[in-house]
Amino acid sequence: MPKHLWPSQVVARHRVSVLVALVIVGPMSTIAFAQDVSPSSQADDWAESLRAGRGAPGLAASVAVGGDIVWSRGFGRADVEHAVDVTPMTRFRIGSLSKLVTIACLARLMDAGKVDLDAPIQSYVTYFPEKEHVLTLRQLASHTAGIRHYGPNDGIQSPKYYRSVREGISIFESDPLLFEPGTKYAYSSYGYNLISAAIEGASGMTFLEALRREVGEPLGLESIVADDWYALIPNRTDFYHISDDGTLVNGPPVDNSYKWASGGLLATADDLVELGLAFCEPGYLKAETLEAVFTAQPNAGSEGFEVGLGWRMSRDESGRRFYHHGGAIAGGRAFILVYPDTKTVAVILANAFVQFAEKEALELLQLLD
Repeated sequence: MPKHLWPSQVVARHRVSVLVALVIVGPMSTIAFAQDVSPSSQADDWAESLRAGRGAPGLAASVAVGGDIVWSRGFGRADVEHAVDVTPMTRFRIGSLSKLVTIACLARLMDAGKVDLDAPIQSYVTYFPEKEHVLTLRQLASHTAGIRHYGPNDGIQSPKYYRSVREGISIFESDPLLFEPGTKYAYSSYGYNLISAAIEGASGMTFLEALRREVGEPLGLESIVADDWYALIPNRTDFYHISDDGTLVNGPPVDNSYKWASGGLLATADDLVELGLAFCEPGYLKAETLEAVFTAQPNAGSEGFEVGLGWRMSRDESGRRFYHHGGAIAGGRAFILVYPDTKTVAVILANAFVQFAEKEALELLQLLD
């Protein structure tokens, strides 16, 4: 099968002749699918109902089965005021899915023997001050390093352009660790900013150049770029906010230059599916590197999931393992779910912060897998 199959091409493979009723709890309404409706059409109806039911102006979703994209669609508006539709080419803010792109870059440097996950962080970031305990890339990637998350006095709510990773690190570099590294789990986007500094030190490139060389070019992921507030970026969606009374308004100005690695990237749903597929089997990464990425780290994770390097790991009701992560950011919501054993991936993106996660990704896969 070709790598990218669009909905009209998939219908013939998956046409069914049954009456299906899918009831989705919460604010969404019941979807009733008529007889002789293809799984592709069912997925279209489901995704549009998700978009409308959650109040998102625009949504994109993409699914791969067996390593090939079998369904990819856009729904609603990328630009409400100018009536621009979402398409599979639309770039969304992906929030913390940026961390998975960063992990892909770090893993490539592991493959090349350029980083040691257990070396002190100062081996790669000489300007980062020594703390009361040694911390490592492995701990940073699994959120067990003790680096804090965002704080109320960081000044990041007001747009400010940070010209380098080094400038972004200055926000938190002087703060004490929350705990002895390796002993607890505390989710930290700043920890991933520090990983990006280590990538610069190990690669000899800027972080964004390293992403292009180690992730974008080998995987052909042209849509994954920094969400630069000042740049003109083709197919970038507008970003929206849903007020407490349900009114849709333009999102506030946001400058993500302090956190490219942890939450500052743009991407299409298709390119994120391809990123997920790259983690399913050796090829883009060596087998031993994949094993390191998906080894559950001690004291990492929370109820319902373990954490390897970046990725969260769970099992479904049938005991099948899957990897996942979400992103939440002003003007965006993103989610990815990967079944590595069957090379099945689902990605859902929206241009406002609305709720969807594993439950919705699994529902979508049930229609198409």
